[in-house]
Amino acid sequence: VQLVESGGGLVQAGGSLRLSCAASGRTFSSYTKGWFRQAPGKEREFVAAINWSGGSTYYADSVKGRFTISRDNAKNSVYLQMNSLKPEDTAVYYCAAHPTYAEVVSGKSDYWGQGTQVTVSS
Repeated sequence: VQLVESGGGLVQAGGSLRLSCAASGRTFSSYTKGWFRQAPGKEREFVAAINWSGGSTYYADSVKGRFTISRDNAKNSVYLQMNSLKPEDTAVYYCAAHPTYAEVVSGKSDYWGQGTQVTVSS
């Protein structure tokens, strides 16, 4: 079972990036999915979560209004559209999946990707 992130890169402040996380090895259509990030020297922090149907989403205050999480169960994938990026958004971004919402939000997911680097220059 693998979660593989892509779409990271270098962008100027105010720019946009779209991260993708594709799952393989099993279907995660009934799982809650989420995104986390970890900046150098800091702990990993929650960014966003989406329930199995996509009908419920939850965001960290630091990204609310700028980031949008979405999913495509037919493609076994979850996405993170990041707009109005700031230098403080620089981090390695990880996707996660778990059967229940609470465990995703609290960082206790069973499945994690390897991460993709996002760097925002000022």
